[in-house]
Amino acid sequence: MIRIALISDLESVLQITHDTISEIYAHYYAGGVVDFFLKHHSRDNVISDIENGIVWLLEKEGCMVGTVTIKENAVYRLFILPGYQSRGYGSQLMDFAETKIAEKFSYVHIDSSLAAKEMYLKRGYHEKKTCRILTDNGDILIYDEMEKRVNK
Repeated sequence: MIRIALISDLESVLQITHDTISEIYAHYYAGGVVDFFLKHHSRDNVISDIENGIVWLLEKEGCMVGTVTIKENAVYRLFILPGYQSRGYGSQLMDFAETKIAEKFSYVHIDSSLAAKEMYLKRGYHEKKTCRILTDNGDILIYDEMEKRVNK
């Protein structure tokens, strides 16, 4: 079941987000980059997005396993708890997000981490631009801006 996140779901959204970043991103990025992601997806940012009604949760058998944030035609904060990855839950959230976005827009935009890039390429996304951000400890975050046309 995918449903809108309420402020009472804040801790679940933060747990899904931070557990995934801490456990998965460390395989792809240096420590300064992992810290950057954790700060970027801060409590205040998540609260603001929940209050704006743009955060969704994926629930399976009473457990919150994934989250996605949809801002206009962009997919943000798509995370699946590490123990639930590779079971199709990320695809379910992407299908949901793309369908919601296609109601109003012709294109879906996503900033892809290295960990998720292959999934987005398989879904028909195309690289638009490779970006770099200098983070703490001189570590460099590299990610791709990607886009996909959806039927309107």
